[in-house]
Amino acid sequence: MDKIEYRAVIKFLTIEGRTPSEIKQRLDAVYGQSSPSYSTVKEWAKQFRLGRQSIEDEPRPGRPSKAITDENIQFVEEKVLEDRRLKTKELAAMTGLSKTTVLRILHEHLGMNKVSARWVPKLLSAIQKQERVKCCTQFLSLCEGRQKEVLDSIVTGDETMVLYYDPLSKRESMEWRRPSSPRPKKAKVSQSQKKIMATIFWDSQGILLADFKERNTTITGEYYASLLHQLRDAIKEKRRGKLSRGVLLLHDNAPVHTAGVSKTAIKECGFTELDHPPYSPDLAPSDYYLFSKLKSDLRGKRFNTDEEVKSAVLAHFEDKTAGYFFKGIEMLVKRCEKCIQIKGDYIEK
Repeated sequence: MDKIEYRAVIKFLTIEGRTPSEIKQRLDAVYGQSSPSYSTVKEWAKQFRLGRQSIEDEPRPGRPSKAITDENIQFVEEKVLEDRRLKTKELAAMTGLSKTTVLRILHEHLGMNKVSARWVPKLLSAIQKQERVKCCTQFLSLCEGRQKEVLDSIVTGDETMVLYYDPLSKRESMEWRRPSSPRPKKAKVSQSQKKIMATIFWDSQGILLADFKERNTTITGEYYASLLHQLRDAIKEKRRGKLSRGVLLLHDNAPVHTAGVSKTAIKECGFTELDHPPYSPDLAPSDYYLFSKLKSDLRGKRFNTDEEVKSAVLAHFEDKTAGYFFKGIEMLVKRCEKCIQIKGDYIEK
């Protein structure tokens, strides 16, 4: 309901002899929190009692439309390009124009909007962007003519921290309510300090290996190498024939993954590594798909022990079909195409 309609109601009830308090109560009963404030009701009721008939806003004195000239538009553009964080009130002071006029110039004539910076893992150099394009091009060439075969041969994995408690975000806490219903309240809660490290390997059919590291312990090359041998055993047990067809191992460039002992284990297991560019979680299926969905599911849930966390992680994957996992691997193809299209920059969600 817009302000004009509220004013019509206030006018009717004022003529009927209602006080501002009574009018406010009537509006609140029908419109809830969307109703106008008491001060607004009181002011309009006063004007109607004094004989005002119109419920429209009075014409406001202000700068005529001719304030929007080519010279002013050019001046605003130059100042914004010099400092893109300028506030509208600062631009208004510089130009002598009203803030409304400045906003009209920015939006209607310059096509500009003020946007927040997008957080990225790293500000990539030109060389790093070229490396991302190179890796994506190699992967797409590998998939050419046999995409399903390549995707089915991929085994990917990574480590992630799982918190004992990760509170829901404000957006995730939103509820459907009627206009008359009171707005829900939520106390600010911090993330728990307790957490455990989960290392998960998976392929297009499902989870192959999930391992949990005790708190306050460090992941080493030796630990990761031992996991790779366990991974080979899991593949042999759960994916008959996959080892003989060839396994493409996709993991990032974390130090434990590139350690000499880890490289040796990869060769001993008979895996072939896929090139993965540095600082590229947007090209890692575990990061852009598996872990984000896992943490979204666990957010808002409280755990008291490591065992409860482990059980929750494993339970999350129990009802997932092979199609769920294949989708996460398959998305890599589109992401590589997008990465090449935007010349190696990060892919937005």
